[in-house]
Amino acid sequence: MLIYCVEDDNGIRNLMIYTLNASGFEAKGFPGSDGFWESLRTEKPDLVLLDIMLPEEDGISVLKKLRADIATCEIPVIMASAKGTEYDKVTGLDLGADDYLAKPFGMMEMVSRVRSVLRRTAPRRPNVLKSGNIELYVDRHAVIADGVEIGLTLKEYDLLLIFLKNPGIVLTRDVLLEKVWGHNYPGETRTVDVHVGTLRTKLGNAGNRIETVRGVGYKMEATE
Repeated sequence: MLIYCVEDDNGIRNLMIYTLNASGFEAKGFPGSDGFWESLRTEKPDLVLLDIMLPEEDGISVLKKLRADIATCEIPVIMASAKGTEYDKVTGLDLGADDYLAKPFGMMEMVSRVRSVLRRTAPRRPNVLKSGNIELYVDRHAVIADGVEIGLTLKEYDLLLIFLKNPGIVLTRDVLLEKVWGHNYPGETRTVDVHVGTLRTKLGNAGNRIETVRGVGYKMEATE
């Protein structure tokens, strides 16, 4: 599970990331909204820990944008604020935040809230991912294209899974190489091109939904 931590206090943010990683999550931190939005374009998290008091764009504004975008509206969000009044808490919850942490909070409380929200929101994330005539059944590790079940290698399956989880988002070759083959893979990004080519071939006509973004990478056509 990938958790994004948007917190401008370096000490608090680093402690949050350390605790989440030690608790079995993958955590990434951002001191403000700029890096957060940039990362969101290439990879969607399973949950966002969002401080309200941020430089430039505050957490309430970030939350509004997340909930207004169909691509991010269902990402669970836990708000955090050091303010003593209930105004920010009520505002955040009214705008669709899934939970609220009052600063200062303990790290174990944070982990408990994260796990609770993930359990509560899990039914929102379907076990079937679809794009056009492509269906991927996560529980069965099965892929159906144009009504026919097809066999994919593990890497092809992982590529398709990433594409289906990020419809309409351009994924660079470097990002795909890291996510599918890992940080220490010695190969080149050409490996990604070869596997995307075989994946498209196996998907048949449905494979045309995986678009090449020249000079950048690939994206899965978003379903309207």
